[in-house]
Amino acid sequence: MTTTQSGTAVPDVLDASVLTDDTESYDVVVVGFGIAGGCAALEAARAGARVLLLERAAAYGGTTAMAGGHFYLGGGTAVQKATGHDDSPEQMYRYLVANSLDPDHEKIRAYCEGSVEHFDWLEALGFEFERSFYPEKAVIQPGTEGLMFTGNEKVWPYSTDAEPAPRGHKVPVPGDTDGAKLVMDLLNERAAEAGVEVRYETGATNLIVSPDGAVAGVAWRSFQDTGLVRAPAVVIAAGGFVMNSDMVAEHTPALGSKLFTLGSTYDDGLGIRLGRSVGAKLERMAEPFITAPFYPPSVLVKGLIVNKEGRRFVAEDSYHARTSYHVMHQPDATAYLIVDSEHAEHPSMSLVPFLDGWETVEEMERGLGLPGGSLVTTLTRYNDYAARGRDPDFHKHPDWLAPQDTGPWAAYNLSLGTALYAGFTLGGLSTTADGQVRCGDGSVIGGLYASGACASNIAQDGQGYCSGLQLGEGSFFGRRAGRHAATLSGNARG
Repeated sequence: MTTTQSGTAVPDVLDASVLTDDTESYDVVVVGFGIAGGCAALEAARAGARVLLLERAAAYGGTTAMAGGHFYLGGGTAVQKATGHDDSPEQMYRYLVANSLDPDHEKIRAYCEGSVEHFDWLEALGFEFERSFYPEKAVIQPGTEGLMFTGNEKVWPYSTDAEPAPRGHKVPVPGDTDGAKLVMDLLNERAAEAGVEVRYETGATNLIVSPDGAVAGVAWRSFQDTGLVRAPAVVIAAGGFVMNSDMVAEHTPALGSKLFTLGSTYDDGLGIRLGRSVGAKLERMAEPFITAPFYPPSVLVKGLIVNKEGRRFVAEDSYHARTSYHVMHQPDATAYLIVDSEHAEHPSMSLVPFLDGWETVEEMERGLGLPGGSLVTTLTRYNDYAARGRDPDFHKHPDWLAPQDTGPWAAYNLSLGTALYAGFTLGGLSTTADGQVRCGDGSVIGGLYASGACASNIAQDGQGYCSGLQLGEGSFFGRRAGRHAATLSGNARG
């Protein structure tokens, strides 16, 4: 089925008078079969609702199927306990609040307090997270290790706001391929067992609204065929807008410049525009996730990063998106990773290119075009304190401190336009903790829910993002939306 990947047009709203006695009827209609939509549909069906799931693609998965399989979970999961990592809902809550620009305390609290139960629910789909821990710095565990630090938990100042704990739970598939696909395959099986009806190559085109303003169903299109569905509850889970060049230009122009977009064909913002058609409030639309990881290998984290003025500007042990965020805010978005011969090793992801090697720091200064004496001063200070296990300037964790004093020295180019930066969108429809879509005045739109990348949940800004939040909160809040949506039909079980 074709789709529009650009444009900002808001679909027309259809009056409920278009519904007739012959119009097919369901208790809940879910738009989009990624992880958020799949979890919403499954929970609604398990609650007793008759569920129709519309998916524009020819198969389930959406952008979820492209993910490596990190779920950000904590509060004392079985993997955390098995690997000796203490955590609590309160510490997880404090960390996520500290990472949020404008925290939605209700949603963050719900996510943290429900995290262990959600972990168990995910495993009940038919798999187990491996009870093992990966201690190194990586974008995702290279093997099947079940747990890793995937945020800024050990990075100052966040480490002073909450006790650090690893929360990046990885599906037991080696490396970064097909991890989330395993979950989607199991989710599809469970949804079929629960009686969810799925129609592929069928997309929602318009919302249908009753005289009182509540959503009463959807219009759909499948190639040349069109139709209507009556439903007291509609859950939009149709992805973000990173593939819509016009919406990106309007809201997140940084994603349209020198970046590789992370998304599927259908991340065109249609779900957000459907919400706007009935007066939904949008949140965090200007916030993208953008990153160009320079690790693994972990040894590179012990180096130092400088801007074009030869000065450090970020703790090098930061989560890769936080580092990238600060690079993009430097003069000319230019930055270099400096390591000595004891720590030089080419990045395994090949996103950050090797520039050159120099026998002396003075030669490196000239080669990189840095002000005379700037790198010598910066490197000398860094080395002096690193030898004592300290970093008074950026409070880099001692685990990642080491003097870079053994020549020759190497430089890797982290600059925007040279390193391969990639990103996706974080903003979307404003929702309650149960997925109800809000209007601008804070009231909810009757019958309308949203979850996943088309909703603005708790992953609010790029530098505070943690790997696993998209899958974690998409599945968690998708479940809540599905359960609440089921109550509107009167057929839900208690």
